[in-house]
Amino acid sequence: MFRVITVARELGSGGSIIARNVAEKLRWNLLDRSLITAVARAAQVDAGTAERFDEHVESWWHRFNQGGIRSAAIFAGIAPDDAQSFDAETEAMFAGEVMLKAAARGGCVIVGRGAQCVLQDREDVLHVLIYAPWAERVERVRARLEASQDVEELTRMTDHDRSAYIQTYYGCDWKDPHLYHMMINSRIGTEMAACMIVNAVNGGAGRDIALQDGEPEKMIGNAGSQKSRSW
Repeated sequence: MFRVITVARELGSGGSIIARNVAEKLRWNLLDRSLITAVARAAQVDAGTAERFDEHVESWWHRFNQGGIRSAAIFAGIAPDDAQSFDAETEAMFAGEVMLKAAARGGCVIVGRGAQCVLQDREDVLHVLIYAPWAERVERVRARLEASQDVEELTRMTDHDRSAYIQTYYGCDWKDPHLYHMMINSRIGTEMAACMIVNAVNGGAGRDIALQDGEPEKMIGNAGSQKSRSW
């Protein structure tokens, strides 16, 4: 019996919309933007700081330098400032802890942040990947941004960042179909995709099902009241 759903998504695939619809249909909690708030609370930093490092990987030089600063401060008997020492790696650590606690309670839909890796060994978690044709993704993103922005570059870079985040902190390839029970092309419609996921949960089935319309492109609180980047 599934008690938790993780939703990995390409930018512009409508994955966040689908996750919200699923949470509403099941009357489960949605952890998307609210996960950032929970991380900020747990790490005792402001939400803006937590959001800046959300699903982000810093350069190896920054990680090396940050580790040196922390070690020097601890060696000198000085407690590192929380805001100064908080980085992408720290964010990933706290996000993992938040997701594990949420999964233990059950009744939640978790969007992105490597949840499919953190919770991979739990039998009560349904893992879903949402993807879509490139043109549809670009149009969906373009509809939400200023005309002056390079939508295609933003979409590529976001895919790259999410891929690097999963690889760096969890050692997984987010394109790997073995991470998921279902891979759904949102070209079938966000409502249909949401219903398929809900049916898998309610029927106790859906394990190791890949519902694909062609191969995925190269991918380098309360649901009703939560605002999210619905991409």
